[in-house]
Amino acid sequence: MIAEVISIGDELTSGQRLDTNSQWLSQRLGELGISVLYHTTVADDLAANIAVFRAAVERADVVVATGGLGPTADDLTREVLAAVAGCELLLDEPSLEHIRDLFARHKRDMPEQNRVQALFPAGSRIIDNPNGTAPGIAMDIGRTTAQGTSHVYALPGVPAEMFEMFQHSVAPAVSGLMGAPRVIRHRRIKCFGAGESHVERMLPDLIRRGRQPSVGITVHAATITLRITAAGATPEECQTAIEPTAATIRECLGSLVFGEEDDELEDAVVQLLESSGRTLATVEMATEGAVAEWLSRASGARHHYLGGQVVHSPAMMIEQLGPALDLVEQFGPASREVAEALAARLRAQSGADYALAVGPFPADRNQRPDNVFHFALATPDKVTVKASTFLGHQSIWVPRAAKGALNLLRLTLLGEM
Repeated sequence: MIAEVISIGDELTSGQRLDTNSQWLSQRLGELGISVLYHTTVADDLAANIAVFRAAVERADVVVATGGLGPTADDLTREVLAAVAGCELLLDEPSLEHIRDLFARHKRDMPEQNRVQALFPAGSRIIDNPNGTAPGIAMDIGRTTAQGTSHVYALPGVPAEMFEMFQHSVAPAVSGLMGAPRVIRHRRIKCFGAGESHVERMLPDLIRRGRQPSVGITVHAATITLRITAAGATPEECQTAIEPTAATIRECLGSLVFGEEDDELEDAVVQLLESSGRTLATVEMATEGAVAEWLSRASGARHHYLGGQVVHSPAMMIEQLGPALDLVEQFGPASREVAEALAARLRAQSGADYALAVGPFPADRNQRPDNVFHFALATPDKVTVKASTFLGHQSIWVPRAAKGALNLLRLTLLGEM
């Protein structure tokens, strides 16, 4: 079975509010074994809504919509469903009484306009809403261009109300449509240190369309996520199907893999610091304190991360360099030599086992192959300096630089540097 999620409202199509309902519903439908192939967002326009619902009914077995069930003139969902199904709207007296009771509990008279919330398309079923005045609507609508029917569920746009109504009413109904039990499960493997296309080349045949389990690849803020998806009768069956693919990914990518699910590079670094009993201090210029912020948030960091300095001005950097300040005049503030000196001096001053320094971006940030910034790691044995170029949009420079520095420490802790 496939599904479509429809979100309704001018506030969504205008960009004034983020649609989080679709994300939540897609996750829940996936847990029930239903693949969501479409997300549609539509404004409070009658003709547009009718067109959207007609298209959804023809192409999806299950349609879940949120929004448009309020009492105002721009709440059109009940009218839309009646038009698509070719039926009239009928008043449901128990629903009207429930709405009156809700107002009475707050010692208020029900406005006459709320009466429309008790109107339902003929032949539809009511989805109770114990927490609000907008009951949901369930109905089966026949298709005109394909065989069978589409099962449509319309819920309020208020997230708290929608969550409860879906779990209590829609999820059991959808599960009953499935016949044999089927669930969908995902597993995310996180990588850093290579580009998206390079990672794909290292995974022969894994990202092929139609492969089971499927493997998708996405990149965000320089972190690559490989998402393995499997369907089966039980969660355990899905995990059994996923495991060989996960093992192949780890074997092919090696130390490019740093974690799974919600892990970030800082989590991997802190875990390695914990297991080795080592401590870390940082100093940053180009990364605007990102390394310090991330490490401070990571679980367990307070015992192993001694703290960090965020340096903005050249004068402060020169002060940090101490006796090595002549390196700035000799090689420039963004030089390899300055990053190396920053890391070495910080380790000596802080007493940490490791000191990580991210030097400044060069004044000329044109994306030339020879235009680089440097980061350095001082260990008990040596100082390692790495250079990185300015690839991609400048919005990615800071997270990429911060992650590059953290990854240098991670690889060192793994004994690979």
